[in-house]
Amino acid sequence: MNKTLLAEFTAREGAEADVARLILEYAKEVREEDGNLAFDVYTKASRPRAYWIFEVYRDEAAFQAHLKAPYGGPFNAALAPLIEEDASVLTFLDPVT
Repeated sequence: MNKTLLAEFTAREGAEADVARLILEYAKEVREEDGNLAFDVYTKASRPRAYWIFEVYRDEAAFQAHLKAPYGGPFNAALAPLIEEDASVLTFLDPVT
């Protein structure tokens, strides 16, 4: 079964350009992962500093491989001081069948 989640965070005022650059660079790397099926980056139309990242991995093993990727830690360390939350807020999703 696919592993699907929504990651949310809010760029601090004045950090918008840095956050956009970081997340777009990170997205390129994640999309190259063998088990990644989607990594779509959005901002809220009514609040452009609020990011929503829709992620889909082939399965739990692919998601765990994603968590162990060498670029994840540096990305999160660079992002942390640029966002309002302590870290991305993750919501795991299940399909309605």
